[in-house]
Amino acid sequence: MSQPQTQTTISPHNQKPLVTRTYPSQSDLDVTIRRSKAAQKEWAARPLKERIDIGYKFIDEFKKMSEEIPMELTLQMGRPVSQVAGEVRGFLDRANYMLSIAESSLSDVSLKDTDKPGFQRYIKRVPLGVIFVIAPWNYPYLVSINSVLPALVAGNSVLLKPSPQTPLAAERFALALTRAGVPEDVIQVLHLSPELTSYAVAHPQVDFVSFTGSVVGGKSVEKAAVDAVGFKGVALELGGKDPAYVRADADLDYTVAELVDGALFNSGQSCCAVERIYVHESLFDTFVSKYVDLVKKYKLGNPTDPSTNLGPVVSVASAERIRKQVADAVKAGAKALIPEDLFPAAQPGTAYVAPQVLVDVNHSMDVMMEETFGPVVGIQKVSSDEEALQLMNDSPYGLTASIWTNAEKNPESQEKFEWFAELLETGTVFLNRCDYLDPALAWTGVKNSGRGVSLSKFGYDQLTRAKSVHMKIKTA
Repeated sequence: MSQPQTQTTISPHNQKPLVTRTYPSQSDLDVTIRRSKAAQKEWAARPLKERIDIGYKFIDEFKKMSEEIPMELTLQMGRPVSQVAGEVRGFLDRANYMLSIAESSLSDVSLKDTDKPGFQRYIKRVPLGVIFVIAPWNYPYLVSINSVLPALVAGNSVLLKPSPQTPLAAERFALALTRAGVPEDVIQVLHLSPELTSYAVAHPQVDFVSFTGSVVGGKSVEKAAVDAVGFKGVALELGGKDPAYVRADADLDYTVAELVDGALFNSGQSCCAVERIYVHESLFDTFVSKYVDLVKKYKLGNPTDPSTNLGPVVSVASAERIRKQVADAVKAGAKALIPEDLFPAAQPGTAYVAPQVLVDVNHSMDVMMEETFGPVVGIQKVSSDEEALQLMNDSPYGLTASIWTNAEKNPESQEKFEWFAELLETGTVFLNRCDYLDPALAWTGVKNSGRGVSLSKFGYDQLTRAKSVHMKIKTA
């Protein structure tokens, strides 16, 4: 008899095994999905108010765990332990906001103001059924809260598949939910191989799939859904190559600090990290000098050390891919401004990658066109707003973009920002900030950054369907 397949999480900073999980058999997975389907009907029958109340109890239960999370997450994916508390705060903020708008987002839409005499009409929002959430490793709590909690509050059941890199995050999330009163079959964590993941996507009793990950992974999920019997919805949050443009009137010191953080936080492993910067020629040299000086002050090292502010990337393979992208750019004419010997931890064969700032870059280089997902940024000089817009849009991705200009002192700069906001091909446009999700705003992307919406009222719309009720009460 063949042994069940397993997955083992390797801690990025020391390359040691951390935790192992066993995959279910296909028949066991089938039973789990069917249990989820049965439990969903009972869960959806509970009043919305009750599900919202359980959501607030979940927040209380999660808060009780908050001190255990930072080191646990650091050991799984390598982010400096000093920076994990921000993910916990963001997780709770998003949960609170999505619960605060749940009633208004999910209540029936009355049409009584336009009903004709003797008629009554309204539109219900009803749950889709079983939602399969495939979560990433880079922000396992922040990303999964976007879909898991709204799905449950809307009356769906959830099958949560974490990345093999961060299995404990999903298990902790589900534990807080069940302690708050969510039935165990309504929220289930699944550790699955790629083959079992495709089986679950295609399963006839899975009604909707929410995937966050790579473009390649997104295509695989969509293909499995398309090849399945029937039709099901798929939401895809995929890669990014997010640009920033620094205009001539930008607050330079503020902008430099924000864009260094936007590029290097979490070792650049964010779908909305700043990966390319366009700077007006009038301040290009000054900007680059200040940027490089700040990057050189970072401390790359063991993420369990509270003084570390730049940890390893997720794996040795990822580190090698990032180094190759930088080397290819230099070979093609780019200039690297950060001496690697400033970061002695960054050795071949490890997951530690030295931060790098590249100039003399152009769009023939992968470092300006393909997602890096590492602590690397290319900075390119531009002569006008029009040139910046053209370069920002010259990308297969479209998740976020940011404009840095002094709108406070110069009203014409805010007008120019609004011009950019209209013409940029992206899901979110920022003014003087980056790498941030506001739960009141729709989180969405275009091009290869995917499709679908999470957060905001529109996040609930994605996890429910409209059901119209049309009554002719007076028949005589």
